[in-house]
Amino acid sequence: MTDLSIRSSSTFRTALNDILGGGAASVLTAAFGLSYSLLIFAGPLAPYLSYGVAITFMTSAILATVIALRSSFPFAIAAAESSTAAMTAILASSLVERMTAADPSAPVLGPVLITFGLASIATGIVLCCFGLTRMGRAIRYVPYPVVGGFLGATGGLILLGAVRVITGQRLQFATLDHFANLMTSYELAAACAMALVLYLTWHRSRTPFGLPVILIVGTLAAHVVFRLAGVTPTQAQALGWTFQPPAQVLLMLPWSMQGIEHYPWAELPDLAGNLIAVIFVTASSTLFNTTGIEVAVGREANLERELNTTGVANMLSGLFGGYTGCVSVSRTVLNFSAGGSGRLSGLTSAAISASMLLLAPPLLGFMPKFVLGGLLIYLGADMLHRWIVQSRRRLSVAEYLSLLAIIVIILQWGFIAGVLIGVVIGCTTFALSASRIDSIKFSFDGSEYRSSLDRSREEQAVLFSHGGKIRGLNLQSYLFFGSANKLYQHVKSLLADHPECRYLLFDFKLVTGIDSSAAYSFAQIKRAAIDRGIRLVLVHLPAATEKALRSSEFISPDVLIVPELDHALERCENEIIAQHQDRGQEEADLRGWFTRILETGEDAAELIRRCERLEVQAGEVVVRAGDAASSMHFILDGRVGVMIAHDHGGASRVRSLGRYTTVGEMGLVVQAPRSATIQAELESILYVLSRDQFEALKREKPMLGQKLLTYFVSVMAERLTFANRMIGVLRR
Repeated sequence: MTDLSIRSSSTFRTALNDILGGGAASVLTAAFGLSYSLLIFAGPLAPYLSYGVAITFMTSAILATVIALRSSFPFAIAAAESSTAAMTAILASSLVERMTAADPSAPVLGPVLITFGLASIATGIVLCCFGLTRMGRAIRYVPYPVVGGFLGATGGLILLGAVRVITGQRLQFATLDHFANLMTSYELAAACAMALVLYLTWHRSRTPFGLPVILIVGTLAAHVVFRLAGVTPTQAQALGWTFQPPAQVLLMLPWSMQGIEHYPWAELPDLAGNLIAVIFVTASSTLFNTTGIEVAVGREANLERELNTTGVANMLSGLFGGYTGCVSVSRTVLNFSAGGSGRLSGLTSAAISASMLLLAPPLLGFMPKFVLGGLLIYLGADMLHRWIVQSRRRLSVAEYLSLLAIIVIILQWGFIAGVLIGVVIGCTTFALSASRIDSIKFSFDGSEYRSSLDRSREEQAVLFSHGGKIRGLNLQSYLFFGSANKLYQHVKSLLADHPECRYLLFDFKLVTGIDSSAAYSFAQIKRAAIDRGIRLVLVHLPAATEKALRSSEFISPDVLIVPELDHALERCENEIIAQHQDRGQEEADLRGWFTRILETGEDAAELIRRCERLEVQAGEVVVRAGDAASSMHFILDGRVGVMIAHDHGGASRVRSLGRYTTVGEMGLVVQAPRSATIQAELESILYVLSRDQFEALKREKPMLGQKLLTYFVSVMAERLTFANRMIGVLRR
């Protein structure tokens, strides 16, 4: 009974959190829904506002229901979005203009609803095709400035629509005289003030109930001012400050035989551009919103499932004459933050949207125009700010200028012209910047390509067994939206084929540049690596590339940046050895080491007797290039580097020697001058065998001398074999 009560209590808490989270998200749906209705049903469609309200909340209810039941995010909240509503408003306005130009007395409501249905059904079919054929990711090949220009222009259209909602007039040269009216200026000023209040308050806090509170306070304040000024509600409506209260919300199915028969089918070819724009905006919003939710909640979505689900939802919406929509980032994240985790939250949002069919008309008749108009101004300005101002930090000068050009072209000549010119600009940029398609010059793992640090045989054995945990990719050329996406797919395949990988190295030495879309692909790589417990290591990272990766939040404290590949490999190797090697063996004394070399304790003791102990500090020079080779060194602890001087000054490390290795044996045998400088990299303990002692040992202990010479030959053979293996990798 106790377990049953605990499970029941947990289920109740989960359901309660879902209802509260869905209710909080529905507050945004209600506020935005009223503004979208006004945006779409403006001008000649204003008399049919009650139908617009019904269609908007019916659309939100259908979308929320279907996506709540089938989304790969169980807590997803879907509804009409600002971008899809703006495209729908353009589509409706274009149809009404053509119909009234041909016949001013022609009924427009039925054809508009049929057009909404056709657009939604066509959009749903396209989304399902993308999902079934796995072609949805193809939109990521659309250049970032094209997408940004498209969405930035959408923000501009929302602003223009807001002006039309507030004043009842389009903002055009032919209507400028109307905007010179003092009352119109007051209305616009009040709406701008409302937008400013939203920016200073709700934009910065994003609290669940902040938006409705601001709208309610704005509405009440307006009515208080009306009362103080002696303006009655009827007079306020007559003066244009408030909306005429619409009739009871009406829901009319568009698919009657009479409506289909009288539909202006001849106008469809002229509307093709706007229909394509609706499909493109809905598809891109679905993909980008899904990605935004992935980043916000730290979960990966099934993109094909999201496309199929959104497609089905839009087809159902179209059957009822609704317009397009998709999953909402703001509402989904709000629901998730409020504790919603199950599908009940989306169903709650759908139920509240359906209830707005009854609540919306009296609410709309009480609200001043400048309140909802100010909300539209805020939404449009926020979208313009996001793509015109904020995107400047993520884009190069050429990309940013092309984004601005696309926005201007769309606002002046339409979406099709803007997108086509934008694609041309993107292809030109691609042709100029991408010289090669393959972004990977060669790949390697830690068992075949290692650092230059000479290690003991025990450590080499560890790396031979576990070096596959290090995987490296040597990148090349310019990384752009296409090649970076292929790199992401390659990394996903690599990690799937080698689940033992724990260190993933990217060498940027041959990379000439990176664009903002490629930075997003690296963010995807990071998520895949984090999910598998893999540490990312970046080598030879140029400053410009680092800036681009930081702007996408790819670089964080857990990503290791190392100047050189050799040092990066050494660091990864050290961590692997520390994880797998017996630490007690590292503390073996000099006698134990020499015994392993010479096979007997007696020979080890004799060699120790003939060596001189030497302690050196980090940075201290042990021997210099050109000096006579009068000794060799056994490295008991620490590390020394073999340095080669440059003609122009300075020196480079060509090899490092760690504990239980030797240096200088070649010079001791052939008696040649030193070919390189030996410098301590760490505080080290060395045992020095001088030439005099070596010659004496060969005379007095010939068997011991023979063993030492055999050991020297084996060490040099191992080094030569390793060098040949590295050369083989570089020749791939």
